[in-house]
Amino acid sequence: MIIDIHGHYTTAPPQHQAFRDAQLARLADPSLPAPQPSDISDDALRESVGNNQLKVLRERGADLMLFSPKASGMEHHVPDAATARDWARASNDLVHRVTGLFPEHFAAVCQLPQTAGGPLGDAVAELRRCVETLGFVGCNLNPDPSGGHWNSPPLTDPYWFPLYETMAELDVPAMIHVSTSCNPNFHTLGAHYLNADTSAFMQFVEGDLFARFPTLKFVIPHGGGAVPYHWGRYRGLAVRMGRPDPARHLMDNVFFDTCVYHQPGIDLLQRVVGADNILFASEMLGAVRGVDPDTGIAWDDTKQYVDRAGLTDTQRHQVFEANARRVYPRLDARLTAEGR
Repeated sequence: MIIDIHGHYTTAPPQHQAFRDAQLARLADPSLPAPQPSDISDDALRESVGNNQLKVLRERGADLMLFSPKASGMEHHVPDAATARDWARASNDLVHRVTGLFPEHFAAVCQLPQTAGGPLGDAVAELRRCVETLGFVGCNLNPDPSGGHWNSPPLTDPYWFPLYETMAELDVPAMIHVSTSCNPNFHTLGAHYLNADTSAFMQFVEGDLFARFPTLKFVIPHGGGAVPYHWGRYRGLAVRMGRPDPARHLMDNVFFDTCVYHQPGIDLLQRVVGADNILFASEMLGAVRGVDPDTGIAWDDTKQYVDRAGLTDTQRHQVFEANARRVYPRLDARLTAEGR
């Protein structure tokens, strides 16, 4: 089967955004009543996904997508912890309902209620709720809740350990994924996302996180940002700093997806990173929509690029299915129980 491990609910019914707008309005004016999540019908959810992600998934020949709340909508820069907690819960509950309506085609990944510099107790509690109660198979972790100002500790800092301990206990991975940029120097989709992917990898190079948490797994999206293109730089810096070669130090724990929207990028990713550490993904319908006028291929139809990457049958199986089941063991357990 073909598993797309990177999809966001970018087409949620407008009532969900109305709840968010009401949250933000109340932060600006505390005299307003506390908003409640909007009442959204199952039919509205079916229409929002059936005419979008599910339709495209089927058209492009994939079978199942890991589905999480809209990344740019997480908005962890909003400093109020209670608002973050309620927003994450409402967003995750909506994703859970979608996966329940289309269980053959979607599995859920959760948003965490993070705030810049805030404690991680709420994030741990929401991760437990989503995994243990709702059957989610992973989470999205924002390394920069400030939204482009980077005032949180690096991912190797003990600040993050309570969350990592829970991830290890529950045996769930995290995709490294920032939210919207609040810094005008960094375009959200074209700079901030890729900055985060690249920065997270360098933080792992500098630290010894996986000596402490040997089973912890992270997916760095968007093909790893600059990492494959500058692999020699990271290896050379590691040597210069007296650190282990990242090819040995990190590759049991760090994986990359295929959200790279041109053939040379996918080809490079395969040559440098290798099929053992690549998971198929498209991020549709997400950052880059429409068709490349030079090739006639939709930018985010990444399956076409992978199909043309010269992989062996074994490598194709790894990228399209086996690696996803290895990195997301709860997904594998669910699919195995379903006979898939």
